[in-house]
Amino acid sequence: MMLLMVALMTGGIPPAQGAPLARRILERDGVARIEYTAREDVCGDGRGMIRFRDRESVYVDDGVSWSGRRGWRNRVCVDGPVRIALTVRDGRIARSRVYVGGEWPDTPSDVRELGRVATREAADALLDLARRGTGRGADDLIFPALIADSVTVWRQLLDLARDSHANRQSRKSAVFWLSQEAGESVVRELGDFVADDEQDREVREQAVFALSQLPREEGVPTLIRVARSNPDPSIRKKALFWLGQSEDPRALELFEEILTKP
Repeated sequence: MMLLMVALMTGGIPPAQGAPLARRILERDGVARIEYTAREDVCGDGRGMIRFRDRESVYVDDGVSWSGRRGWRNRVCVDGPVRIALTVRDGRIARSRVYVGGEWPDTPSDVRELGRVATREAADALLDLARRGTGRGADDLIFPALIADSVTVWRQLLDLARDSHANRQSRKSAVFWLSQEAGESVVRELGDFVADDEQDREVREQAVFALSQLPREEGVPTLIRVARSNPDPSIRKKALFWLGQSEDPRALELFEEILTKP
């Protein structure tokens, strides 16, 4: 009964029920550090900038930025490991900082070094903390889980996006990163997610945006289907807006069809 009460109060699974590494991280307040192997297509400068080698996009660890930066071509970009420092406050993740490459400076007395961990263990713990946490400290954990080597997490991200008890910001972040990793199956799942009127509207709107960020041949047909048939006027409006930004001829044909309807 007590565990059920804690779950209802926190909107998720109580810490004692979470992934083992997540429990170790939350054992006490302060900073906990872990390291794990990075994906082969990921490199970093060891100071908070992280790049996918096959993309122009660069992640900047200030909690908000994700952008294309051509200047990376002239910067040093080294292999892993992924290093992440997690600040625990009142039994929750208040902040995290993620790096690829480099080394930790000297360890202050209030920092717990949890050492090198397996990538599957790291990804499971980070996604568990993202699901059960609150605020930006939680949703910032999606990206470092995504860059763990030889670990596929998109199914877990979909589960997180659909979890109505999870932190809303984490759900939206999961949808965004799904769009970055999307293959044919993910596009189909995102379309189904948008169509599910039992899901949080704000998270579904994020999924519409995610579809707009995909290559045209992947995202535009699904957006057109959403704009034509979704029962929620707000969702249809979002789909039409992003279709208008796509400059795709099929979007123009849809607008003509809508405007000329008797």
